[in-house]
Amino acid sequence: MKLISLSAHFDGQSIQLDEPYKLEPNIKLIITVLPEQLPEREAGLWLSRHQLNKAYNQNDDYPLNAIKTPNPDYAGS
Repeated sequence: MKLISLSAHFDGQSIQLDEPYKLEPNIKLIITVLPEQLPEREAGLWLSRHQLNKAYNQNDDYPLNAIKTPNPDYAGS
């Protein structure tokens, strides 16, 4: 199964999907709780930033020869 993000909400008793989606029994899920009172766009930006921060961190080592087009304004080049 491919990775997919689904919008949902908690109704006080259980998590409810905002749109119908067929899920297989016992499928593993990851739930991300968004901060309260964020407009939908800000919540999406927050989630994107959070996921990017998880994917890339300061300990990643990318050699300079991996850069196809150098940025002359970058201080590290």
